[in-house]
Amino acid sequence: MTGEGHPRHLLVLANETVAGQRLIETIRTRAQADETRVTVVCPISNPRQGYVVYEDTRRAAAGRRLDRTLGALHREGIRAHGLVVDSDPVSALSDALAQLEPPPDEIIVSTHPLERSGWLRRNLVDRMRAAAGEIPLEHVVVELAGEDAQTNVLVVANETVLGDALLDRIRERAAAGAASFLIVSPQSDPTQSAHPEAERRLRRALTELRSAGIDAHGQVAHPDPYTAALQAVRDERVDELIVSTFPGARSGWLRRDLVERLRRETKLPVEHVVVEPAEVGATA
Repeated sequence: MTGEGHPRHLLVLANETVAGQRLIETIRTRAQADETRVTVVCPISNPRQGYVVYEDTRRAAAGRRLDRTLGALHREGIRAHGLVVDSDPVSALSDALAQLEPPPDEIIVSTHPLERSGWLRRNLVDRMRAAAGEIPLEHVVVELAGEDAQTNVLVVANETVLGDALLDRIRERAAAGAASFLIVSPQSDPTQSAHPEAERRLRRALTELRSAGIDAHGQVAHPDPYTAALQAVRDERVDELIVSTFPGARSGWLRRDLVERLRRETKLPVEHVVVEPAEVGATA
């Protein structure tokens, strides 16, 4: 029991790592006392750049991960509940601290290792420590490798996003193992605030992929594909990339050596898919 007879309360913040074994073990160790309550918050923040076309795919995936964690804790007899929230991690923590009465006795924040963690690259854990004030905050690093974790694939495509070669390759990759796909479509005209054609193509591609049971979401992003891809890699956990272009001289992206530049900068596997103009009705 803690102050004034209240049960001890543990607040946990995690998203993709919420079902990781190391985090669950840490919660189990902290919650050994019968009276301990656990609140798990999964922040789902939208990318800072680009028109987002999510349609709740991220929220649903986070909800499934959270359910697995709560189920594991309940089987241990631990009183735990949780929720998915649409906010960045720092805001999610601040909101939770404002709403919880009394405040939690301890906070656990879980992330991927640095090379895969958007939270760490954006210095969010230190900002959460500042928001926590005098409440102890522990940072748990969860390595999901070997835990049958889902692979995050970043797809960079604009006019070729509806090409059969690209859609077939995404279907093949999904069939090869658990994967989630984020499609980034660099906008064609940076002087325009609306991008109806890019949005139309992206929505059609997402509809086709989701109808096949593939976890896919996307956004219209920065007009420079290199910048758009690096922004996504910075903000998200990305394990591999697929870049789709028209062939040869037809592709401005290839003339700018996009594929090799992304390989060098991200140090991630980058696959190049060529879509013939005829596949998408492109004109010269």
